Amino acid sequence: MNFAFFDLETTGTSPAFDHPLQFAAILTDADFQEIERVNLRCRLAPHVIPSPQALAVTGVRPHQLVDPELPSLFEFAQDLTALVARWSPAIWTGFNSIRFDEEMLRQMFYQNLQPEIFATQFHGNSRFDIMTAVFAMFQRHPDLFNWPVDETGRVRFKLERLAPENGFAGHNAHDALGDVEATIHMARLIAERTPDLWKLLLANRDKGHVRAQLEPYAPLELIGRFGAGPPKAIMGCLCGYADKNPNQAYLFDLDAVDPQDLINASDADLMAAMDSEPRLLRSISVNKVPVLLPPVTVTDEHRRRARVLAEAPELRRRLITAMTARYATVIPAEPQPVEEQIFNGFYDWNDKAGLKEFQGADWGRRQEIVAEFQDARLRQLGRRLLAFYAPKLLSERGQRQYSDWRRGRWDATGEDKVKWMTLVKARQAISKMRGSGLYESEMLVEIENFIDDFGGAAVGQG
Repeated sequence: MNFAFFDLETTGTSPAFDHPLQFAAILTDADFQEIERVNLRCRLAPHVIPSPQALAVTGVRPHQLVDPELPSLFEFAQDLTALVARWSPAIWTGFNSIRFDEEMLRQMFYQNLQPEIFATQFHGNSRFDIMTAVFAMFQRHPDLFNWPVDETGRVRFKLERLAPENGFAGHNAHDALGDVEATIHMARLIAERTPDLWKLLLANRDKGHVRAQLEPYAPLELIGRFGAGPPKAIMGCLCGYADKNPNQAYLFDLDAVDPQDLINASDADLMAAMDSEPRLLRSISVNKVPVLLPPVTVTDEHRRRARVLAEAPELRRRLITAMTARYATVIPAEPQPVEEQIFNGFYDWNDKAGLKEFQGADWGRRQEIVAEFQDARLRQLGRRLLAFYAPKLLSERGQRQYSDWRRGRWDATGEDKVKWMTLVKARQAISKMRGSGLYESEMLVEIENFIDDFGGAAVGQG
């Protein structure tokens, strides 16, 4: 199957409240031979204040964010949806892409009313992450790579340091296309130097394969970064699945404790065991390509403990119950912003049909479709898009409401509650960046003037 290597440059680090500015991708065959490449950019969404640090690090000049020659974010989302469909089926691959880039794309599709927010996972597509493959290399074959270290002697796993350290020349670390080329380089090295490990890692793209490894209750190794240290392997076996999420499995750490000692434990002792170190259970998202592998070596004690757990369904049930209680979801006291409601239920069939029609309609018809949506999220997001891109269709009252909403968003205070970039946060960031001496002064002046324009716009619309 083909690989679709991709990377994003974004307005900041929050998938819910930032958005992509650049999408670069290279389609290759299974041997990493290039088939096609794209490098797409878009304008800044009208309600978003970009992170000053993101602009300074990527080198994106403020005037580029409002270039009228670039597509809007809505048009950009449409273009990417079409590209995913055209390149399908493929293995959508990046560096830290499952935890970041995929989430950013999903939010962009959701907020721009794309019919399929999981486009990179459906229609024969799957996903893969070279960062976690690098973790597996570090744990299993550390001698096959050069590992960059910082001034404290800690190994650094950032792509911009790993790729040059291992033979990739001319890496533009803060451009999406440069990161894509570096990611392909690292993927090729892993596949060439450890083909057997590469096959094992790729197999975990299929969540059915992951479950098939787990469900014999045999010892397995889970490799990852657990805390701030380097990647390590945990020897464990399946304990069970979350009650309300079959994609969330729990791995029992066979080195943490003998499950035999827990069979007759009280509820209080069981909760105490959950709070001890090393952690008793590790959560695994079976649909996020975990690095779950057959162990290199396994002891008789590991096998015995796994059998004890397999033959103690009541203990496994109690452990899952304790885990659920330990990490119970706190219901927000205040209503969630619509951005954070992305997983609050599925759309009905009429709304799905409306989303498809919305994409090809003119803005007049889109306004009618928005009014017909049953899902409150879609109505809210749809009205927002109308305000962004077809404000003349709004009533005078509607235009005033949008203006007030945007001004309120930019002027919001309370850093502990406000999760998006505000004028206050942006100005504080610029001041801190200027004091650090690490950033080009001319660039900081440009960013500051750009941020001040947001303040002027807010006042002017008041």
